[in-house]
Amino acid sequence: MDDDEVDRTLEAVGPRLKHLRLARDMTLTGLAKATGISVSTLSRLEAGLRRPTLEQLLPLARVYGATIDELVDAPRTGNPRVNLRPIACGDGSTVLPLTRRPGGIQAYKFVLPAAAG
Repeated sequence: MDDDEVDRTLEAVGPRLKHLRLARDMTLTGLAKATGISVSTLSRLEAGLRRPTLEQLLPLARVYGATIDELVDAPRTGNPRVNLRPIACGDGSTVLPLTRRPGGIQAYKFVLPAAAG
């Protein structure tokens, strides 16, 4: 990865962080409390005025339930393992994707809540 690619990747992190925060209906203050990162630093990260460090990305990834690769939109490495991201359904069930292919046949694991009674 050359310097220009690194710069472009890091410039895209801020808007991605802001999108994740807004999608979770979080305030900067709430995110600051959850991560231990100051509101002003979070604001500068989201605005692209500051480059994120590993020490900042780790708690952000934890709070967002994402990997650091997802936060920085790292290219796929060709690793065949599937990164399971559970999808909670409103009825108490959970869906886990088992394949990661666009189009074609997909495999999922459905976890259903125990029946009452």
